[in-house]
Amino acid sequence: MDRPHFIGIGGAGMSGIAKILAQRGAEVAGSDAKESATAEALRALGVTVHIGHATEHLADDASCVVVSSAIRKDNPELARAAELGIPVVHRSDALAALMEGLRPIAVAGTHGKTTTTSMLAVSLSELGLQPSYAIGGDLDAPGSNALHGEGDIFVAEADESDRSFHKYAPEVAIVLNVELDHHANYASMDEIYESFETFAGKIVPGGTLVVSADHEGARELTRRLAGSVKTVTYGEAGDADVRVTAVVPQGLKSRVTAVLDGQELTFTVSVPGRHYALNAVAALAAGAALGIPAAELAPALAAYTGVKRRLQLKGEAAGVQVIDSYAHHPTEMTADLEAMRAAAGDSRILVVFQPHLFSRTQELGKEMGQALALADASVVLDIYPAREDPIPGVTSELIIEAARAAGADVTAVHDKAESPAVIAGMAKPGDLVLTMGAGDVTDLGPLILDRLSQQ
Repeated sequence: MDRPHFIGIGGAGMSGIAKILAQRGAEVAGSDAKESATAEALRALGVTVHIGHATEHLADDASCVVVSSAIRKDNPELARAAELGIPVVHRSDALAALMEGLRPIAVAGTHGKTTTTSMLAVSLSELGLQPSYAIGGDLDAPGSNALHGEGDIFVAEADESDRSFHKYAPEVAIVLNVELDHHANYASMDEIYESFETFAGKIVPGGTLVVSADHEGARELTRRLAGSVKTVTYGEAGDADVRVTAVVPQGLKSRVTAVLDGQELTFTVSVPGRHYALNAVAALAAGAALGIPAAELAPALAAYTGVKRRLQLKGEAAGVQVIDSYAHHPTEMTADLEAMRAAAGDSRILVVFQPHLFSRTQELGKEMGQALALADASVVLDIYPAREDPIPGVTSELIIEAARAAGADVTAVHDKAESPAVIAGMAKPGDLVLTMGAGDVTDLGPLILDRLSQQ
């Protein structure tokens, strides 16, 4: 992989691998659909980034072409690679190659992967261990989703959506939760369990699986594994190996107490919400399984102050705070809204929600609507299609109907460009506005703030 070409190099997973290869001295090139801050960050590392997909963007002497599952078969650069006989490598295989010879920690689960991977990357760096890491989101600046470190630990987000996490052989694996999602690739919970069982089976001999004791899906996975791999459970459940005894909200932070190997540890998590506190404990248990003293790792976890799009404060105008949330699954939506409710006190919470994927909306639209009932009022946009084609009869109206049935105050806005004016017209000083979803709803934050400042 000395001269790789990435199709879709600006994506969260793809850009991280490209960045690490560039830092290791490879001559990296790639293409993406549009300009972005990530593209500029890659160029700053010497990476050649083309905008748009065209056959001429692929150099004849490229050593391989790296793709993700989102790249369509008719992509012109992919067709050109076939003509030239250039090997095509899936993103997961490229990431697996980067981890060879190191001590990998792979973080899996339906929700919380990016946050937990980020917590480990930041806290291990804080301890001077110089880990390498590949994360599905930016820590504090474009391009900060990956780093080649000089240490022997590699922390990676392990994506179950297309079963690509089967490619990794971690020394420590984390499973935060197991739920049905990615309906285009999984037809049932049994298929999900089988996929996670395969992932756990890839842990190297003598390695450890760190798994939630609180989520029923994770507990069922533990039962199915039946001692086939060394397992450490964590959570608030009474039978957890690493037991959380207290999570105390402190504004936009939490104070967490956990007992590990008989030792009581109390530390700060610098982001709000019980689910983020539990993610931190998962990171603590994983670090301990790797041999890092828990008493040192626990305070280092406070250095993590968030990752872009995970309850990220975008700004304040006219007394209204605007916060960005990546939540797009009902469980995530509920967790983030509950976290904001605990932190907000008497403040109203307003949401601009953009559903992500037709298949997910078809399967979970009712539950999404019920989650929105936790907000004081919501604006619901049309579905962000991402990689999918429309499904007849599947629209955001499924969510709106369920939300109204649950007693929610919901407004449908079909033109995304109109939503900043709509939400600004609803907002009052002291309110919190959440832009929520995995699509381009994140772009609305600055527009809402600008609109509020004009009032």
